[in-house]
Amino acid sequence: MLTKASVADGLGNPLELRDVAVADGLVVPLEQTDDTWPRVDLSGLVLAPGFVDIHTHSDLTLLSSPLAHSAVRQGVTTQVVGNCGLGMSPQSAVTSHDDLRGVNSYLDHDPTVDTHWQRLADELQAWRAARTSINVATLAAHIPLHAATAGLADQPADAGQVEAMAGLAHQAIDDGAVGLSTGLVYSPLCFALEDELLALGRVAADRGVVFAWHIRDYIDDLLPSLEQALRVARLTGCRLQISHLQVVGRRNWSAFGAAIAMIDEARVAGLDVAFDMYPYLAGNSMLTQVLPSWVQSGGDVGVRRALVRADSRARVRAELLSEPGMAFGWDEVLIASAPDPSVVGRTVDWIATDRGREPVDAALDLIAEHGTEVLMTAFGRSPEVLRGTLAHPACIVASDGQAIDPDGPTGHQQPHPRSYGCFPHFLAASFLDDLGLSLPEAIRRCTSAPADRVGLVDRGRIAAGLPADLVAFDPLLIADRASYTDPQVFPAGIERVWVSGQETVRGGEHLGTRAGAVLTRPATDRP
Repeated sequence: MLTKASVADGLGNPLELRDVAVADGLVVPLEQTDDTWPRVDLSGLVLAPGFVDIHTHSDLTLLSSPLAHSAVRQGVTTQVVGNCGLGMSPQSAVTSHDDLRGVNSYLDHDPTVDTHWQRLADELQAWRAARTSINVATLAAHIPLHAATAGLADQPADAGQVEAMAGLAHQAIDDGAVGLSTGLVYSPLCFALEDELLALGRVAADRGVVFAWHIRDYIDDLLPSLEQALRVARLTGCRLQISHLQVVGRRNWSAFGAAIAMIDEARVAGLDVAFDMYPYLAGNSMLTQVLPSWVQSGGDVGVRRALVRADSRARVRAELLSEPGMAFGWDEVLIASAPDPSVVGRTVDWIATDRGREPVDAALDLIAEHGTEVLMTAFGRSPEVLRGTLAHPACIVASDGQAIDPDGPTGHQQPHPRSYGCFPHFLAASFLDDLGLSLPEAIRRCTSAPADRVGLVDRGRIAAGLPADLVAFDPLLIADRASYTDPQVFPAGIERVWVSGQETVRGGEHLGTRAGAVLTRPATDRP
């Protein structure tokens, strides 16, 4: 029995001082209890549903570090992986395993993780065997769907390949995927035509699942990229989730109003569209994302080959230096991860000065040597745009981070602080005051709202009969303590966490509990 907490039901209703009873992994009616039940006093704490993080990249880190320290110790009890089109299922002879893993290097922190499987059902079984501390669900990712049928080259999929891709998407949903995702900035999806996106949109609509989009561009072509996503949703009827809606580059900040107006008009017209965002002014991706799309043909191998050829390297260099040029300065690009530890935590500007190179050449040197293994944390964002995004009623909170163990193979180098502190950062009282959001509404955006977007309707709320995924936190102390320069620091104020009714965190410390489950679409929801 959890007593004397201020209970947030996850639906945005006012906090209520009451008891919550838990038995056999579920919340149970209080009338089924008696005075003999053990009591856990949660005086002064808010008891909320465990946070449901529907945009993560923990596909492989959960297999390396199943205790999921950075996630569960900030109150996350469920993560959804397979975002931005990145993923390792399905696999086929069309693209080698190593080449597929190369284009997914953003996910890949531990080379000892075995990813030799064929279909999503096999990957789900790997997560079950890992016995994770948190629940995990997955989207069917577009990159492996495309790679399994059309390969990694700079060429559009033909009609037969698109049809095969749709068939594999149906199979992935049959295997348990809770939706689809695309990432049109990543190779080979930067070469995908709209007919391919329409085909996947029709699959999502037919199966009643969400279609999450990392749109084609968040920089100079934000508006046409957003319009493409809305058009596919309009033509197919799919449920659309815009991933980490943002505007990158000072010259583009003024486009935010038009972007929000497009989304609002689509919602008024009846489209089921929403978006997510993390509460930070920097993003994190592969350094290769600064390159023009033409150079990314062939994935990681193709990029490296292009940058060691003088003619293609000169062309890339010229494009990066031409007007309007980079949307952010090289002094705003921090190397977060690389095989060369001497560059980690340094800006590209610093590296260039240290090596006696121009910044653009220092960046291209790193990519030529290490390819997609080099990750960056990049700024160029507006505080006003971030506030406008997070305050919008269609916005939910998602980390875009990973479950990391700071003492394990996934904990090397310098990750984005969102992996450790996204939800405490958002729920801190001063941050909510700045956004004009109440605590119950903010909790809803971290719990039932994201759960509903991906169809996990038994998560993200506290009610009798539902799984007891719970977090107890101090509303006065909750805070993110991770930073860009010191990111692997656990938050303050997260006192206790339960996953499936089993206590996993107490006093902010992990108890070693591994009660997570692989969540799939309920059989009753499948046609």
